[in-house]
Amino acid sequence: MAPLLEVAGLTKHFPVRRGLLGSTQLVRAVDAVSFAIEPGGTLGLVGESGCGKTTTSRMILGLERPTAGSIRFDGRDVLALGRDGERMYRRAVQAVFQDPYGSLDPRMRVAAIVAEPLVINADLDGAGRRRRVAELLDLVGLPERAAELFPHEFSGGQRQRIAIARALALSPRLVVLDEPVSALDVSIRAQILNLLSELQERLGVSYLFIAHDLAAVAHMSQTIAVMYLGQIVEWGEAEAVALEPKHPYTKALFAAALPADLDTPREEVAVSGEVPSPLAPPAGCRFHTRCPAVMARCATEEPPLRTVDGRLVACHLYDAR
Repeated sequence: MAPLLEVAGLTKHFPVRRGLLGSTQLVRAVDAVSFAIEPGGTLGLVGESGCGKTTTSRMILGLERPTAGSIRFDGRDVLALGRDGERMYRRAVQAVFQDPYGSLDPRMRVAAIVAEPLVINADLDGAGRRRRVAELLDLVGLPERAAELFPHEFSGGQRQRIAIARALALSPRLVVLDEPVSALDVSIRAQILNLLSELQERLGVSYLFIAHDLAAVAHMSQTIAVMYLGQIVEWGEAEAVALEPKHPYTKALFAAALPADLDTPREEVAVSGEVPSPLAPPAGCRFHTRCPAVMARCATEEPPLRTVDGRLVACHLYDAR
């Protein structure tokens, strides 16, 4: 089966001027990232704040233009689409963002919020939009009367249900979920994740799931890509990456999270220091300044992604030499 979304060598560098008369430097936010999302599947994208996850999602959503690389959707080059193609792509790819309080206009009733994509992109009259809004609210578990209320009259979990209904209004094929539960109470997170899983099974929609909550990523995803300082350091089947991580950074991430399998002892991995600045990422392996398994060559040689036990890992520990 051909991937629904395929990115190759995706790169985004932001120029930054240091001082009034200073030189311009580049923030290497995303550096040559490649991955694919299957139809009806979920790719989990994980990593610390500032690793490039959100910048990657913004390029896929068309909110940022890549510096280099390609994005293909259903076999078509997204960066070379004409006006009609871009319009169809915007309909097919939607997003749910982190903050259910900030992502909904407080001055609009829920009916208008959910119907907004339909007004812009769908050929429906007023009655057709009202019917579609009612369908969408029912789909996300909200009563029909919710349509006449304002966002402030709902809890955080209910607001995120409204945001999900809006994202599904145009029957997208891919939804980018950027930290969709991190702003919610722990007791509500499972409800929203279960809703997203049910919707995926019912509608066949694909997800790009970006989150700090590693347990949620492992639960929701078929595959996981781990990012560090703008690069993917490990990519593979979700359960294998979560239970038996290979890269020292992945081991540290999942060791700090609640184990997915409480009967499996976890390797303790100590990571020192803070994430280096993307203005001047370390030479060689970008993780070497914090890695407990660092070797001399890590400071000068950048490890390529290589296949290790059925997944891709960028680490000299697995070099045959």
